[in-house]
Amino acid sequence: ALSACIVGGWIVTDISPIEFFSADGLTGAGRIFGALVTPEFDVIGEALAAMVVTIFTAFMATVVAVPVSFVLSFPAARNVMATSTGGRVIYMCLRVVLNIMRSMEPIIWAIIFSVWVGIGPFAGMLALVVHTIASLTKQYSEQIEDVNEGPIEAISATGATRLQVLWFAVVPQCVIPFLSFTIYRWDINVRMATIIGFVGGGGIGTLLTQYQGLARYNEVGTLVILITLVVWILDVVSARVREALR
Repeated sequence: ALSACIVGGWIVTDISPIEFFSADGLTGAGRIFGALVTPEFDVIGEALAAMVVTIFTAFMATVVAVPVSFVLSFPAARNVMATSTGGRVIYMCLRVVLNIMRSMEPIIWAIIFSVWVGIGPFAGMLALVVHTIASLTKQYSEQIEDVNEGPIEAISATGATRLQVLWFAVVPQCVIPFLSFTIYRWDINVRMATIIGFVGGGGIGTLLTQYQGLARYNEVGTLVILITLVVWILDVVSARVREALR
């Protein structure tokens, strides 16, 4: 069965090593990669401005999504909602909605919002907000489901309300993991913000599309270098911060 799938996949995807290693193919690849490694730095100012837009698109999407995700994570946690039939129904419905939101990639949401509000960083931010809410709510809720039951039982025994139990017994156990998830998600959003620029999400992705469409590969090389550098720096910084939070 596996062999049949591999053969079928080979045929369906038109895999052709001969074309990949052909003289024309290698000449074209050399021309493109040669342009990419000889960047045109005259566009660095425009590129930096677009990169700032991309970074803040990701930042604002994360800022907007975090409080919504925090609130939704409690009804999305099985141990919080399993106390009643109504709670279980809310839990199941919310999980279905979140799964649908998460199953649609940010680039699809960016296409939807670029039609809704117009092409630009606002559409990109909204796309990232929707996907970030779905992803963070899932991560937050799973952390809530893994909390130690001891503090919950102790505070419940004092006659505290359900809301007080959640705030004083559950939240303190989840703050550090929540912060870690949030920082990691912002790191992901910066990468995503670059990609959704290809479909009208604004920022450096849109600029990259424009230069690629004009076959100005030296300028494309400049943008690729800048994107790689910024993403690498943010990845290192976020990793250090998450490590410090442990």
